[in-house]
Amino acid sequence: MRMSTLLFAAVVLAGCAPVISQRGYLPDPDNESAIEVGKDSKNSVQQRLGDPSVESAFGSEAWYYISSSEKQVAFFRPTVQSRSILAVYFDKDGKVTDIKHYGLKDGNVVAFESRETPTRGRELTFLQQLFNATPGVPGTGTADQERNPGGGNGPPGGY
Repeated sequence: MRMSTLLFAAVVLAGCAPVISQRGYLPDPDNESAIEVGKDSKNSVQQRLGDPSVESAFGSEAWYYISSSEKQVAFFRPTVQSRSILAVYFDKDGKVTDIKHYGLKDGNVVAFESRETPTRGRELTFLQQLFNATPGVPGTGTADQERNPGGGNGPPGGY
C-alpha cells in the first residue's frame, strides 16, 4: 500500500514539472557580427542568417529574427521567460543600414478590448440561428431578411 501511494505521488508531482518551450530562430552571433552596415545586401544577409521570422509590412524595410522561451507549470498560463529580436534594417537599394537587438524589456503590453461589437437587429437564440441558416426551411429566404436580421443566406443581392 505504501509503495503504491509513493508511486501515485511521484506521478502527480511529475505532471506539475515545468515545461520550457523554445520558439523561433536567433542566428549564430558569429554570423551576425560578420554583417557590415552599408556593405551587405539582403541577399548576403539571407545567406549568412537565413530567412527572417518576419519582414516589415510597411514603413522602412526591416527583417526580424525572433526567438522566445516560455515556461508553463501544469495547467497554468505560460509565462514568457525571455525574448530576443534581431532587427536588420535596409535602405531602398537593399543595403544594410542598421542592426538592432531588442529583448523582453523593450516590448509593449497591449491591452485587448474584451467587449463584443454590437450588431443591429435583435438577439437570436441558438435554435433560431440554427434554423435560419438551414436551407429549405420556411422563413429563411432573402425576402425575409428584414424580419430575420441574423439569417444565414448571405448578403442581399446574392453577391
